[in-house]
Amino acid sequence: MTLDMRGINPAPVTPFTRDGAVDVEAIHRLGGYLGSLPYVKSLIVLGHAGEGTFLTQAEQVQVIEEFVASTDGRVPVIAGITGEGTAVAVEESRRAVAAGAAAGLIYPSHGWLRFGFQKGAPQDRYKAIYEEAGLPSILFQYPDVTKASYDLETQLEIAGQEGVFATKNGVRNMKRWDTEIPILRETYPDLQILSCHDEYLLHTAFDVDGFLVGYGNMASELLNELLEAGKAQDYAAAKAVHTKLFPLTQAVYHRGSHMEGTVALKEALVARGILEHATVRSPLLPLAEGAHEEIAAALAFAGLGQAVVPA
Repeated sequence: MTLDMRGINPAPVTPFTRDGAVDVEAIHRLGGYLGSLPYVKSLIVLGHAGEGTFLTQAEQVQVIEEFVASTDGRVPVIAGITGEGTAVAVEESRRAVAAGAAAGLIYPSHGWLRFGFQKGAPQDRYKAIYEEAGLPSILFQYPDVTKASYDLETQLEIAGQEGVFATKNGVRNMKRWDTEIPILRETYPDLQILSCHDEYLLHTAFDVDGFLVGYGNMASELLNELLEAGKAQDYAAAKAVHTKLFPLTQAVYHRGSHMEGTVALKEALVARGILEHATVRSPLLPLAEGAHEEIAAALAFAGLGQAVVPA
């Protein structure tokens, strides 16, 4: 059965204890909170926001299992698949299936970021993961500035493969977005189109079925309003939400490095009373002094106070 991701799909952070271990209690608190929101369709773990590549294989399995347990299995958990080689990614996918993952968000082989990919190689990666591990897949489109961003032909071929039911598009080139998304939609009407443009959500809200974003950790309420306005083609309503969120977007995603967004997300979760502290794992580092207060002020401007976390 194809997963329905037509809504908000947060990419949860991975909470750590103060001494750096995976914090199971905090996972249950975060997953329980996100899973209690009626418009949240899935939780996507082990991605960039979740520091997935900083975890051991055993920890990756643990994170999947505990997020599944955090909602008693009510909300599908999707695992980021990041292994470098195809055989490695297949093994990672098998572990994810065994841990309870309902699907995989398939990252490009990271060597492609620097060197590019051979024609047909991405298609083989998706094919092997589905056929050998039985893991349904989401096509992940990387930013245009990387050499791992798929051309339209590659996207269409992957989207047409068995087991691929959605695309998470983060091309971050609005010319390509406006050109390619309508072609994907026309060619595959059942393919779910998901934006992961945390910092460009207003532009992309009018063309998508859902948001798959780290932003969903801290502001799913307003993201749902933005998505609904986009689906209704109501620009004025969407712009109003965007205006409320823009200081938060700046405080979290307009930092020196996009990777700092993960640290900032944890600070926002502390400010909302969901996490107790914002511990991250190296090579991430704490934010500069004053960042927590800046993020808390932006949350207040957006009207996002203390979250109601299920007991």
